[in-house]
Amino acid sequence: MLEAKYSRNTDDRLPGESAAPDDDVADWAAPTYTSPIESTVSIPGSKSLTTRELVVSALGDSPSRIRAALDSRDSQLMTDALRALGTTVLREGDDLIVTPAEELLGSTTIACGLAGTVMRFVPAVAGLALGPTAFDGDVYARERPMRSILDALRSLGVDIADEGRGALPFTVHGTGSVRGGRVELDASGSSQFVSGLLLSAARFDEGVHVVHTGATLPSLPHIEMTLDVLRARGVNVSSPAPGEWIVEPGPIAGRDLTIEPDLSNAAPFLAAALVTGGSVTIPLWPASTTQVGDQLREILPQFGAGVTYTPTGDGVGDLTVTGTGRIKPVTLHLPEAGELAPNLIGLAALADGVSEFTGIGHIRGHETDRISALATELTKVGCEVEEREDGLRIVPPTDPQPSVWLSYADHRMATTGAIVGLRLPGIEINDVESTSKTMPDFTEMWQDMLR
Repeated sequence: MLEAKYSRNTDDRLPGESAAPDDDVADWAAPTYTSPIESTVSIPGSKSLTTRELVVSALGDSPSRIRAALDSRDSQLMTDALRALGTTVLREGDDLIVTPAEELLGSTTIACGLAGTVMRFVPAVAGLALGPTAFDGDVYARERPMRSILDALRSLGVDIADEGRGALPFTVHGTGSVRGGRVELDASGSSQFVSGLLLSAARFDEGVHVVHTGATLPSLPHIEMTLDVLRARGVNVSSPAPGEWIVEPGPIAGRDLTIEPDLSNAAPFLAAALVTGGSVTIPLWPASTTQVGDQLREILPQFGAGVTYTPTGDGVGDLTVTGTGRIKPVTLHLPEAGELAPNLIGLAALADGVSEFTGIGHIRGHETDRISALATELTKVGCEVEEREDGLRIVPPTDPQPSVWLSYADHRMATTGAIVGLRLPGIEINDVESTSKTMPDFTEMWQDMLR
C-alpha cells in the first residue's frame, strides 16, 4: 500500500540540530561510471503540476481525471490531505479520479511530511471546510517558513491558531467559507505562499488580490504555472502589475488532463550525460511549459553540453543532452530556478575550474538548508567551498575523498550525491530513500540508465 511505501522519509533531528546518518537504513553505494552512456529515461509526472491539479480538482464543480499523475510521497500526502477534508480520490492505474465533496469538513488532522505544497496549499482549503483542521509534519518541516501565508490567511478572514510560531504545527478553524479580498504578503521565502492563496481563491467570497511586498520573489515560474492551471479551468485570473495577482470568485471546472513529466527531476539524468561523456534522452518533453526544469535547455550548454530537441507530435518531443566528458565551470544566477541548483552545483563540483552560484538564498528554507548542506557534503569529498548567504563558490577537489553523503531527508541532496558519485569513487548516500518524495524509483532508474 502507498502508506507503507512512503512512510520512511522522516528526519529525526530536533530543530537546530545538525544532521547525522540515519542508522535505520543502509547506505547506498553511488555507482562510479566513466564510460560514455547512451540511454533514454522516462521521467514520472511533475510534482508541482500534480499537486496543483489535485487542489483545484478538489475545489471544482465536477469530477476531474488527472492522467499520468505522479505517484510519490509528496503526491500521496496531498491526496491524503484532500481525502481527510472529504474529497474522493481514486487511483486507476496512472490516473487519479477526483470527485469534489458536497461540503468540505474539518475535524481532522493533516500530515504534511516535508511537502511544502501540502503545508502551504492546503490551509486555504481547510479554511473553506467546516471545523478545525490540525497541521503537522516531519521534524524539519517545523523549521520551514510559514508565517507569511498564515498571516495572509488571517487577514482574509481565516481563524488560525499557531501560538505565535508562524510555523507548524498549527490549526485552521474553518467556518465553511473564506471572505477573501486584498492582501499584502512577503513571498521572498517561497513563491508557494502566493500559489497557496491563488489556488483556492475562486472559492473565496471576494476572490483575492495578492500584493507581494518583499524585495525579491523567487521561483516566479511556479506562480505562472498556478495561473495557467486556473485559467485552464475557466477561472478569471490576472496580473495587473509586477508582484500583483487577482483571482475573481467563481466556479472551477472539472478537467480531463495529462500531467507533464517532471522536468526538474530530469536534471540528474541529463547531468550524467555530461559526467560520462555520453548522451541521455528524455521523451515527452513539452515544447512549451511553465516548468522551471525547462531552463535546463539553456543552462546545461554553459557546462559544455550539446542539447537537441526533436518534436514527436502533440506538443512534445525528445530532449537529448550529450557530453564530452569535460565539464566547464560556470557562473550562474538562479533566483527563478532554485530547485535545479543542488544538481547543478553537484555538476560544478566535477568541473575543470571554479564555479559560482548566486541568487539562491531562498533554498535555505527548502526541505533542508540546501546551501549549508551542499557546502558540508562537498567539503567532505574534497571540494573547497565558500558558503555565502545567497549561494556558493566551489573549487573542485584535487584529492577526492570517499565519504558518506548525507541526504538530510532531502530528495535533491540525494540525487546530487549520485551525480558526484559518478566520477568520485567511494561515495555512499545515506537515506537514498528520501528520493521517494518525488521519484520513488530513483535508484532503479539510475542503475538502468547506467546499464
